[in-house]
Amino acid sequence: MIEFGWPWFALAWILAPLLWWLRRPQQRQFSTLRVPQLAENSIQPGPSSRRIWQGLFALLIWTLVIVALCRPQWLGEPVQIRSEAREMVLAVDLSGSMEIADMRINDNEVNRLAMVKHVVSDFIARRQGDKLGLILFADTAYVQSPITYDLRSVEQLLEEAQLRLIGERTAIGDAVALAVKRFRDNEQTNKILILLTDGQNTAGNVSPEQAQQLAAYYGVKIYSIGVGADEVIVDSFFGQRKVNPSRDLDEGMLRGLAEATGVNIFAPAVLKSWKPSIKPLTNTSRSPATSNYAGHKPNFFIGLPGLPYCYCLACA
Repeated sequence: MIEFGWPWFALAWILAPLLWWLRRPQQRQFSTLRVPQLAENSIQPGPSSRRIWQGLFALLIWTLVIVALCRPQWLGEPVQIRSEAREMVLAVDLSGSMEIADMRINDNEVNRLAMVKHVVSDFIARRQGDKLGLILFADTAYVQSPITYDLRSVEQLLEEAQLRLIGERTAIGDAVALAVKRFRDNEQTNKILILLTDGQNTAGNVSPEQAQQLAAYYGVKIYSIGVGADEVIVDSFFGQRKVNPSRDLDEGMLRGLAEATGVNIFAPAVLKSWKPSIKPLTNTSRSPATSNYAGHKPNFFIGLPGLPYCYCLACA
């Protein structure tokens, strides 16, 4: 099938006839002298007939130039290209509690979201050849990036994520259900969800139990990562004491999500247990994927440099 890349160039075709009409010579009045002795067959075509043929040939050349500028292309039938890749979705918590600064990067105190960005960026860099998607959730969940090979865009979108962007609470059930919905449309996939949160389900329309049943039914494996330090030392009136900043983390719920979907690993803290938790992902076999690409041939550009030469020959 032939298509035109720049069809709007066809509007320029009217310029040549318009210029010819504006510059046409004015007809002059001449007296006619009739000579009866001349035979009718002795009259030869005058210059006006030659100019007509030259004008028609010039119009043909102009039409071909316009067709060439419209970029005619041959678009073939879609070609199926098979590839193998792991397909994963990252679900990252953006609730208000992710602002607690109980994590450390190179002896610098950072909040939980900064730690997640730091560790997940390294994880994304190691996923060459795989496909990743990104879901952000707080009061509700939404798809920030569909499942794609463009890992750089996924990493950039994660870096641009801000706390309290969509609320203060935590809709874990909605995030899991949304990931299951994204995987449901594609049967030939690994269906891996990496869930990163620091709290318990406090918002959303889908409960963790319902999301767990959906994930188990559609074969989605959930790797639950609990974000937060085990303990921190704080100064008080009676001196220093140890506190647990992750006391609101619902480890039982996260562990249940993982075990119900066939994952026997739960990491209670990103800093200490992230790499052992995701190590089995590198051993997961890649699923075959099929993509459709339209067969595309080069543009049929007409030899423009030769057209003026042909016109000069015709005018000679």
